[in-house]
Amino acid sequence: SFELGGHANGLEAAAVTNAQAAGMKWIKKQLRFSVGDGMGGATNLINDVKGKGFKILLGIVGLPAQMGDYNTYVTQYADFVKQVAALGPDAIEVWNEPNIDREWPTGTISGARYTQLLAAAFDAIKAVNRNIIVISGAPAPTGAEAAFPGAVVNDDNFMIQMRDAGAGTKMDCLGLHYNEGIVSPTQSSGDPRDSYPTRYYSSMFNRGASLFPGMPVCWTELGYLSGEGMGAAIPPLFAWAQNVTVAQQAQWLAEAATIAAQSGRVRLMIVWNLNFTIWGSDPMGGYAMMRPGGSCPACTTLGTVMRK
Repeated sequence: SFELGGHANGLEAAAVTNAQAAGMKWIKKQLRFSVGDGMGGATNLINDVKGKGFKILLGIVGLPAQMGDYNTYVTQYADFVKQVAALGPDAIEVWNEPNIDREWPTGTISGARYTQLLAAAFDAIKAVNRNIIVISGAPAPTGAEAAFPGAVVNDDNFMIQMRDAGAGTKMDCLGLHYNEGIVSPTQSSGDPRDSYPTRYYSSMFNRGASLFPGMPVCWTELGYLSGEGMGAAIPPLFAWAQNVTVAQQAQWLAEAATIAAQSGRVRLMIVWNLNFTIWGSDPMGGYAMMRPGGSCPACTTLGTVMRK
């Protein structure tokens, strides 16, 4: 049941063609929820993606500034995702990286607290359509908890807190991210930085999968950063990826898809990303499969894997 997808910035004709060439069945879109929002944004995203022949994963993320009265907010968020569910998305990821204060209020980050939101959203979605895949919000891979108390919880600790709060009964798939690799996903050592688990595909998979035995895993963001061909130096905070080539990106994505498909545990792998172009302090364009000039080497390598 393994399937492949990509996080797309837009679905112009070239993006559709390249996604199809890569063997992708899914497109991921992020929807930013603000209290009081209507369904216009969700409707447009769902209709666009499904109208072009793909299944849609919607990652629905709120605004930390609106979460002060948390119990009330949980109800508001659950009401919103329930309305979205009625529009017919194929999967919903409940939040994004809730273990860091970019996406969750500082000082309140907790896997147990997040599970309260997850449980309410799961129940609301399933009340509308039990066939929608509910994915837990993938935590940011990080070991910075001790350095930034209150602003970060390590992803493994966060997922332990989720497990202990009963999250395993309130999801269909465990959301995971992997986005800092500079070696092949077949390797479990050899990263020149260090041997921290977030560096490697296998240890990042085990970091989550071991806590929820039998639960399918959904990579909702898996990508490799390459600055090759971007026309400017890689941002300093991402200098760790300065030697990664586009050819390696293409090879490693194909290897990751192969490993995921053969694992028997991975339901979905969403590549971060298909066609973003931003190249700045957050170098999204360097993760893109579609490179400047229109080439897409990873579309070829992934397509070969997915057609086997």
